[in-house]
Amino acid sequence: MKLFGSLSARRIGALILGSAGAVTGLAQSSMPDHPSITVEGHTYTPLSIVTRNMGTKEDQEGQFPPHKIIDNIYYVGTKTLSSFLIVTPAGSIMIDSTYERNVPTIKKSVEQLGFKFSDIKILLGNHAHGDHMEGDFMVKELSGAQVIVMAEDVPALQVMKPGGKEHPIDKIIHDGDTVTLGGTTLTAHLTAGHTRGATTWTMKAMEGGKPYEVVFFSSLRSPGTITPPIEEEFTHSFKVVGPLPCDVPLGDHPAQFNMLEKYSKMQKGSPNPYIDKAGCKLEAMIEEGMFHAIVEEQKQKAAR
Repeated sequence: MKLFGSLSARRIGALILGSAGAVTGLAQSSMPDHPSITVEGHTYTPLSIVTRNMGTKEDQEGQFPPHKIIDNIYYVGTKTLSSFLIVTPAGSIMIDSTYERNVPTIKKSVEQLGFKFSDIKILLGNHAHGDHMEGDFMVKELSGAQVIVMAEDVPALQVMKPGGKEHPIDKIIHDGDTVTLGGTTLTAHLTAGHTRGATTWTMKAMEGGKPYEVVFFSSLRSPGTITPPIEEEFTHSFKVVGPLPCDVPLGDHPAQFNMLEKYSKMQKGSPNPYIDKAGCKLEAMIEEGMFHAIVEEQKQKAAR
């Protein structure tokens, strides 16, 4: 079986837009503990992946030490919700604001790295779920950043209104479009399924005089029930993600790219552990494997 993909949770999206305090428990309890797949000796279920990705409410809100990943890319998110800062001479690009309540923590991380939050010129998103893009209004309010979104995610963002505030949408892009600031260019790849406009971003980075391909993987986690339209979207997205050149895999939840272990190695002076070509395929194998397992389970139930 051909396996490519990325990671996170589709069915938790609606819950994330609801009561933030109950997100983890509700999201996890809504996910089935079947089917199961085994990848490189580890067994996964839909429930175990959501639990791993989201952690506790404290994990979702707690600051993770802000740090440099590679070149001009920095981690400024929480323990379980990613936010990335890409610094250029013309200002910064942020990917994912996470929950609105987390924006002050993200701002603190940006400033602890020695950068100004007001220098954020562009705000991008991974996909239109609250744990990744709910804070867009506050980031724009504090920085004046231009909010750029994938066209297919516009309807979902328009109903994402924390505190009744309209979700900012300054520019709409499409599959294959690029975003450039200060000599850094990111390319948007539509990898729908998790949401209609789930976006995988790619860019180049340099370290030690060598170029590296960086991929900010979007969520490609299947819902508990896969309808024909969703199956079509995922099938296409796996074909898009699989061949992407990748040396540095990143994602919307730190567990997807093993950030905790990599950060620990980096603190010990190891060669940059974020350069992890093998890791580019691991999450892909998990997500596409789970996708096929859910489809097969559905077929077996229908045949009874």
